[in-house]
Formats: sequence, C-alpha cells, structure tokens
Amino acid sequence: MNKLFPSADAALKGVVADGQMLAVGGFGLCGIPEALIDALRDSGAKDLTVISNNAGVDDFGLGKLLRTRQIKKMISSYVGENKEFERQYLAGELELEFTPQGTLAEKLRAGGAGIPAFFTKTGVGTIVAEGKELREFDGETYVMERSLVPDVSLVKAQRADKSGNLQFRLTARNFNPAAATAGKICIVEVEEVVEIGEIAPDDVHLPGIYVHRIVHNPTPEKRIEKRTVSAAAPVDVVAAKVEAQAVIAQAAAAADTPVVPTVPANKQEGA
Repeated sequence: MNKLFPSADAALKGVVADGQMLAVGGFGLCGIPEALIDALRDSGAKDLTVISNNAGVDDFGLGKLLRTRQIKKMISSYVGENKEFERQYLAGELELEFTPQGTLAEKLRAGGAGIPAFFTKTGVGTIVAEGKELREFDGETYVMERSLVPDVSLVKAQRADKSGNLQFRLTARNFNPAAATAGKICIVEVEEVVEIGEIAPDDVHLPGIYVHRIVHNPTPEKRIEKRTVSAAAPVDVVAAKVEAQAVIAQAAAAADTPVVPTVPANKQEGA
C-alpha cells in the first residue's frame, strides 16, 4: 500500500469535509504540520471542530484557519498567543471547550486506546467539571472525562519510512503521537522519508499501522512564537584581548608560587 502522497493538497483530498472534528499535533508552534494546515485552509472546509494544544498565532499555524473563519469550535488547553482567537471568542463567534493540558492529552490517548471515558481529579470544583459526572474513589472526588476520537488527525514527524513508521524530534514528540493514534484517519507531514527497514525497530516512536497518508515537506518554516533573546552588546575586541592576557599572566604567576602546606593548630609543635 502506497502511503506517500505528492502534496499536502492531494493527501487531504477526499478526506476532509465540512463539520468534521480534527486533531492537530504540536505544542505552540513546535511540531505543527505547517503544510497540512495550509492545505486544510485551501480546501475551504468549514464548521470544523479542532482539537489542539494551542490555536497558533494570528498569521501562522491554526491562526490561518481562524482568520478564514473555518473553525467553529476549539478544544484546547492554551490559547494565549492569538488575538483573533480572543476577539472571536469574546464576540461569541467561536466556541471553546477549555481543557486542562494533561486531561487533553489523556482524552486523545484514551481515544486511541479504545477507552471511551476516564476519571480524573483535575478540574473538580471548577467550571471544568460543570455538567459532568462526579464519582468518589477511595474518599476522593473525580470527574469523568470523555475521550476524543477525531475524524482526521494531522500530525508532524521528523522522519517516516514508506510504511508509515514514525520518528519525532525532541519537543515535537508531544501531542503528535496521541493525536495520531486517536484519529480515524491519520495524515502525517514529515521532513524525511526513508525506505522500509532504515528506521531501527527500537527507534520507531509510532508504528505505521496508525498512519494512512504521508506528505514529504523537507523545508518547513518552523517559526518561533516569541523570541526571548536580545541582541548581544558590541564586543570590544582589544579590551577582551587585554583582559584575557591579564588572566593568563595571573594564572602563570600563581603556578610559579611555591605552595606552603599549612599545619592545623592542634598539630603544631607544643600544642
């Protein structure tokens, strides 16, 4: 079975439709399927419910779908970087199911494992638990959370072989594996495609049984949400050289100084 598609548009063709629930991998802008998000925007599919850790930023990631009003509802744990999200939500134009981050991850994991619901202490006594079943276990109150089984999962991985076995890179191994297992159909965007057998079994993070379609995107943009580093101050090369020479001279002088061992007071003669 050939899982490799020539483009993101081709991979989504015949799969995405109006009114679907989709899971989109990534953490902030790290590990998001950039090409697949663009293709989803270009597909024109609307009234979508999107499960994602975040909502992207105003002009990147899922922010592009918010701008085109293709998303009807977000199921998310963090949405703080998107002003258009804020505007639509406060105006009543966008539904939001705000979910604790660990609960969101477990909703996807449970969905992929065939578990319809689970109980957690997270959210008990808050608006998160409103309208949900509460039950006591060992004297503690828990809230029941339903798992999530999206129609389609859009996932980003570093590498795939042609059968769909995946490797994720560093932080991109966050919501992507759980999103992949939960979806009825999983489409993955990868930076590198290798032959079957080139990924050692112990290095496979997600088996290809979960992957239906693969898109090769070797040059993603990988934008950073917020740059928190400042420009370095200009370096005075001459002053730095003089300082380095002084440190070297001081170290050399110390090395030439004989070391006289000290004798503890209680060991001195006559003590």
